[in-house]
Amino acid sequence: MGTLKAGDVVHLTTAASVQFLRPIFVRVIRELPERHTYDGWVWIEGYQLNATGDAVARRELYVRRAGLRLQAPPGKPTRSAKRHRDSARVG
Repeated sequence: MGTLKAGDVVHLTTAASVQFLRPIFVRVIRELPERHTYDGWVWIEGYQLNATGDAVARRELYVRRAGLRLQAPPGKPTRSAKRHRDSARVG
């Protein structure tokens, strides 16, 4: 995985660090390249997301780059799901 950019959403599990026994979603603000790390690890700054995709906490996290998984934000309805939900209300 290349450099993360603002707005990317990553799913963090134990593949990223043992601290994520309970996986979380994070919307990236930025990588923190000025912090020295071991090879393959990176500091990121971001917002932890709840089940509906809302930011609930600002975090600075030290994670294995290979363990980061880009994801769609959790809980946000897709366009087709929204259209289906809206059409179910008609009538």
